[in-house]
Amino acid sequence: MTEKSSATRKRRNAGRVTLSTVAKQVGVSAITISRYFNQPEQVSPDLRERIAAVVNELGYVPNLVAGGLASARSKVVAMVIPNISGPIFANTIQGFSDTLSQHGFQLLLASSYFSAEQEESAVRAFLGWSPAALVLTSHFHTPTTEKMIEQADMPVIETWDYRPERGPIQIGFSHYQVGVSATRHLHAKGYRRIAFVLNSMAGDFSALERRDGYAATLQALGLEPWVFTPQAGLTPFEAGKQAMHALMNSPTRPDAIVFANDNLAAGGLLAGQRAGLRIPQDCAVMGFGDYAFAEMLLPSLSTIKPPALEIGVLAAQRVLQSLGVLPVSGDIQRLNLLDCQLIEREST
Repeated sequence: MTEKSSATRKRRNAGRVTLSTVAKQVGVSAITISRYFNQPEQVSPDLRERIAAVVNELGYVPNLVAGGLASARSKVVAMVIPNISGPIFANTIQGFSDTLSQHGFQLLLASSYFSAEQEESAVRAFLGWSPAALVLTSHFHTPTTEKMIEQADMPVIETWDYRPERGPIQIGFSHYQVGVSATRHLHAKGYRRIAFVLNSMAGDFSALERRDGYAATLQALGLEPWVFTPQAGLTPFEAGKQAMHALMNSPTRPDAIVFANDNLAAGGLLAGQRAGLRIPQDCAVMGFGDYAFAEMLLPSLSTIKPPALEIGVLAAQRVLQSLGVLPVSGDIQRLNLLDCQLIEREST
């Protein structure tokens, strides 16, 4: 091994928790820790629990790359998205992948399905293969994921959110402000009984931040927030339908509804029409996401469009700059606050 390659390995491994570190803290041999990962049935249940606790505490990730290749970064960038099948993230994935591929890098993608625990599992698996960089969605992680992020010896980027106080590079927008903007728009149009419908999928914490922005804005205007949570497990269209029926059959009907996303809003809008409601005369409907069908609905759906494509392209550029592939003058821009666009259509 040359002096240069040896220095590179030391630099990349600096600060990384090793198998020996785990073994020392548990008080067993490194072979026992290796057996825990490769042949867990040969380790007693009590010892497995002790090892698991230390692994989580330290944020240890086993390096799955063969020893002779461990010093070489792959040209793969790992990304964890809440929902691969969801249209809202499609442009981010495409923009990110297209920008990477122009420079010989490939995307390794996983879905957390809005589960912090599944995200943790994906992050652990990805880091074990030593990707060139790690890209996550939002800032809602388990304590173990936070520890792994802290220990990762590679660029880490958080997208679709904006938290200046956090360590990873931030590329996104304020979900709280989205809630504020939607509420102000409806209030300016003369609506006063404004309800908010949450996502039926548990774990969508960004929707909760949009709800908080909505609630704070209504309270500042002297109005009462009105939040409806659909039954868990329903599809978005079914959840929107359930919300519309429940809200419009309440003693005091809302005159406008903000839905957590366009799928919910479409389900609510169509259900309202089937029940004989006039949109927006009887009840205005507002979404989030600007999905492809939003403009095609009748009436067309007012919504807030996130900068999905821009997030993907910019995240890839920051990765490539961090790796020295793209030039950068001075330090890498860590805080990247983007704007959302409120699109007023016929439903409001």
